[in-house]
Amino acid sequence: MEVDVHLYGPLARYGGSDRNVAANITVELPDNSTVRDLLAVLEMPSDARGITFINGDLSAMPGLYPDLDHVLNENDRIAFFHEKSMWPFQYRHNVAALDEFRDALSSREDRGLRSRYDD
Repeated sequence: MEVDVHLYGPLARYGGSDRNVAANITVELPDNSTVRDLLAVLEMPSDARGITFINGDLSAMPGLYPDLDHVLNENDRIAFFHEKSMWPFQYRHNVAALDEFRDALSSREDRGLRSRYDD
């Protein structure tokens, strides 16, 4: 299967760009591959990424990566933003998100009311 990968800021280097702005690549993966598998193909550590979207749904934020075992599908669009990317705090609530992300937030004592999720 193929997935459409967008890498922003310094993460663009994992897509072959040396411009430090953005890269858009198509990645071939075996069926039933996960985000973890995609990161391995890109040779990108999970903690290098910040905000991540899969098909427009929030799947990860700095220090909170519940999407690692999310199974990808043909033509999924994955957008990886650098950990220093800003996203206004007030937009984080009620955003479209993967079930794995919502479950991870609801299980936290702080319910996700913070800007970083490092333990």
